Amino acid sequence: MALSTHRTVNQLLKPLTTFISTTTRRLSSDSTATITIETSLPFTAHKIDPPSRAVETSPNELMTFFNDLAEMRRMEIAADSLYKAKLIRGFCHLYDGQEAVAVGMEAAITKKDCIITAYRDHCIFLARGGGLYESFAELMGRKDGCSKGKGGSMHFYKKDSGFYGGHGIVGAQVPLGIGLSFAQKYSKEEHVTFAMYGDGAANQGQLFEALNMAALWDLPAILVCENNHYGMGTAEWRAAKSPAYYKRGDYVPGLKVDGMDALAVKQACKFAKEHVLKNGPIILEMDTYRYHGHSMSDPGSTYRTRDEISGVRQERDPIERIRKLILAHDIATEKELKDIEKEKRKVVDEAIAKAKESPMPDPSELFTNVYVKGFGVEVFGADRKEVRVTLP
Repeated sequence: MALSTHRTVNQLLKPLTTFISTTTRRLSSDSTATITIETSLPFTAHKIDPPSRAVETSPNELMTFFNDLAEMRRMEIAADSLYKAKLIRGFCHLYDGQEAVAVGMEAAITKKDCIITAYRDHCIFLARGGGLYESFAELMGRKDGCSKGKGGSMHFYKKDSGFYGGHGIVGAQVPLGIGLSFAQKYSKEEHVTFAMYGDGAANQGQLFEALNMAALWDLPAILVCENNHYGMGTAEWRAAKSPAYYKRGDYVPGLKVDGMDALAVKQACKFAKEHVLKNGPIILEMDTYRYHGHSMSDPGSTYRTRDEISGVRQERDPIERIRKLILAHDIATEKELKDIEKEKRKVVDEAIAKAKESPMPDPSELFTNVYVKGFGVEVFGADRKEVRVTLP
């Protein structure tokens, strides 16, 4: 018996006896049968008609979402422990709470589309097809990391999947993202670039300069503001006179999206991709929330209350939302979902153990990826009379 494709979320979350007879077999978790679900909140639009709240999905996609969200969450929790054990050093910015943005965005695009983001980049790398082993090796500065152990937490990279990295300078990735979209248009590709930044970077002048160029040239650029409501320890209302970031483009259309709802993110990104290929740039404001502090040096509880954090966990957690949909549609049982989460703990632990065995980069790696190979660059002493080293 096929489920109706026009029910709202509230209807979908009612006991299934309302819709399915007791003799009907439950939906297979690998089924691609279409289910239509209404987003938890409406989209709010600026200078554009918003997309429909009715999102098409399938049991297979919902199970994939749950698997990916659970793996991302477990990876970030493990990274917290590794940092406290001093196996991860330097800066480390965790993404737990915001995972629906990475998962929903990836579901709407292809690997030919580009993504560039700031320093909260671990889960974007996973969504783009990166592995846990390469992630933990990079976090611990090991040779087998995705950036050869030289980038660390803030500089994950996977060019073969269109991921142009995490970037440590606030807002600096946005002009680079506009450059990627320029290359796509110049090459007459039917692909787009997602340039991601946080609410803390939303006041950067370079962002508006880049956006102006994108609008002048009708570039296929989607600017994604991940608004987790705190730029480091500063609440958005204290830093921005107008915290409606989706309207900040003025002459550029914008859309505010529930960034804790993976299906809403998917719908918005699909809509945005279709729009920019025909009309030029758009801004997506993802209303999301981080559970950890800004970075591992920030306890995250001095500028917000613990009640606020627990309230978001209880009411808006992206994993729990997908869990409820899966259970409501009888796609999997509570035990099966718990078993998936247990398996994720196991694969994360195995990846960490393997990454610990990866060697540190050879000291010669200090000189690679700096200059173009074959130019025979030489390094001199201060008096320029003595050649100290010839770079490879």
